[in-house]
Amino acid sequence: MARDCRGQRLVNMPVLVFFSGTPMQQTSWTPDVLPGFEQTTLSGPMAFDGPADAVLVRRRCNSTGARAVLYVHGYVDYFFQTHLADFYNQAGLHFYSLELRRHGRAMRAHQLPNFTRAIDDYLEDVDAAIHVLKTSEAVDWLLLNGHSTGGLVAVLYAHRGKNKSAVNALFLNSPFLDMNLPPWQERFLEPLLAALGAWWPRLVVPVVTTVYGQSLHVEQHGAWRYNTLWKPIAGFPIYAGWLHAMHRAHAEVARGLSIQCPVLVLHARRSSWPKEWSEEAMSTDVVLDVADIARLAPGLGPKVKLVAIKDGIHDLVLSQPEARAQVFAELKAWLVAIGGAQ
Repeated sequence: MARDCRGQRLVNMPVLVFFSGTPMQQTSWTPDVLPGFEQTTLSGPMAFDGPADAVLVRRRCNSTGARAVLYVHGYVDYFFQTHLADFYNQAGLHFYSLELRRHGRAMRAHQLPNFTRAIDDYLEDVDAAIHVLKTSEAVDWLLLNGHSTGGLVAVLYAHRGKNKSAVNALFLNSPFLDMNLPPWQERFLEPLLAALGAWWPRLVVPVVTTVYGQSLHVEQHGAWRYNTLWKPIAGFPIYAGWLHAMHRAHAEVARGLSIQCPVLVLHARRSSWPKEWSEEAMSTDVVLDVADIARLAPGLGPKVKLVAIKDGIHDLVLSQPEARAQVFAELKAWLVAIGGAQ
């Protein structure tokens, strides 16, 4: 039997899962691959490649409140950062993590890993998760926390999602707001590949780097142990259809959004672009250009706070201890300021 952050036994409660406003099926919470956590499948509609399920993971606190966080992971990613859940539970928030369709726990054998043809598919996954949180989980205050591609999903959901009014605050950890490419490639090559992706979505775009994965995994240069079938060191192939979806989403962000809730945006202080292993990968963002985040974040809405983390890496909560401590200090202070933490 799974337990919450204070050792209380969690009860398996059936939930009715909805995608696009339609009841899909009755399901229950079952033990997750992470000890102390539970998961439930959010059964989705029939997609171009078959059933499109997402997975919701939870660890509740023995808290008198009904405040919660919904975490959304990045690309070539899944939820394994249990210390992030520890932080939120200690702040009095019930923790939930959404595994997007074709990612991690939600990957199916017939699917291209991490593939999508439209960012709105992921907004449907967030819809389904929020429905569960607002009904069977009785959450009355919600922080949406997105990392990287999950940050892109989160900002678009908070801007125009079906249940955007359910999002009371937004925390973005290195959000993927633009492609990390040289200016000439962003101007000419990216639009060309994105256009090709509309017609040949399974065309593979040659991008090969292992530096970020090497900086994370305990068997490489990092400190973290995770499932490399779900998060390979060298990543998954990038398809033109996925690039097409991201290109359109980035164009929407570039036009400016109107997110009305408080937004905290954290990013590394510096980026670097090593082609082979370098110690710089342990203290810089090697995935995104942090200048893009700093440039675009103010256009998300009127209540944006932007902070650069010294020696932070792409997933800031996986940074070295001193940088990681700064991340959690900034997040805790902001949560207290907006009334979101005990």
